[in-house]
Amino acid sequence: MKHRKTEAIQGITLISLTITVVVLMILAGIGIYSGKGILEKAKLEELKTNMLLIQAKAREYVEEVSFKMGIGSEAERTEKRNTARQEIYVGSEKLKKAEEIPEKLGIAENERDNCYYLTVETKQKWGLDNLKNEEQYLLKFDEMNLSNVSVEVYYLEGYGGKYALAEIDKIQE
Repeated sequence: MKHRKTEAIQGITLISLTITVVVLMILAGIGIYSGKGILEKAKLEELKTNMLLIQAKAREYVEEVSFKMGIGSEAERTEKRNTARQEIYVGSEKLKKAEEIPEKLGIAENERDNCYYLTVETKQKWGLDNLKNEEQYLLKFDEMNLSNVSVEVYYLEGYGGKYALAEIDKIQE
């Protein structure tokens, strides 16, 4: 009686190869889908952070104006405020007065006098070099009274139909 030696099949079968490829494709699909959400969330967080940095720097400017106003009558404080604003807000390497404001931002006509664009030079001066030059930000200074001024930051390109920092900050992803 002869014993026949069966040789082991070397290699893989077509079925196991197909199953392996399908499993890898499923894993890749899951990874791409979850990665897209993570990248979108990171982009939103970067935008919020940039807008908060701009707002903090703008508030520093507001505090500088308030300090320069000092004490005195309303007329004296108003004159000092206007002089300080001219020195701080307007001019070379400073904020640029916003003459044309897109309607989509929802800024009322009576509030447009206190709106300024953030220039490339100001971004560099404020240490915000990571902001792309084509990105544009608008600052709106709201005066409750001479000593209390709030600052709202607008991202002109928008994110999900939202433009103001207050709106974008509420977005949960």
